[in-house]
Amino acid sequence: MSPSKINLFLLFKLPAAFFCGVRLKSIDTDRCTTSVKYRWINQNPFKSMFWAVQGMAAELSTGALVMQAIQIQKQPVSMLVTANSAQYFKKARGRITFSCTDGKAVLDAIAKTMKTGEGQICIMRSVGVDAAGDEVSSFEFEWSVRAKNQ
Repeated sequence: MSPSKINLFLLFKLPAAFFCGVRLKSIDTDRCTTSVKYRWINQNPFKSMFWAVQGMAAELSTGALVMQAIQIQKQPVSMLVTANSAQYFKKARGRITFSCTDGKAVLDAIAKTMKTGEGQICIMRSVGVDAAGDEVSSFEFEWSVRAKNQ
């Protein structure tokens, strides 16, 4: 998986995120980083970025790690967000970068579902910061992963 492949995936499978400017910047087994820039198309009436656009960028930083972990496993696994929560600390203006460092947790959850056949829950956190390094928002996504029956 590479940022360019994920960004092409966004264009065809998640066009709202793509056209709002959400982009995957980097990914490895432990960490994923996305970014989105405040623009006319993703604004709210308060001269900052709409909360849902921040959520799309945050979710992508967690979901790409889940997709990558499934690809590494090379076995069919279903994935689904079953809950999420967010906190907002300041207006999102300029470029906001979201990072998730929970790659190991999702790898462990997928290994466990493959071993036991039971669904597993993995809570993943993504933090959004602005160009000054100030935390703008924080999201938690509860991902459910389950080995698919062959």
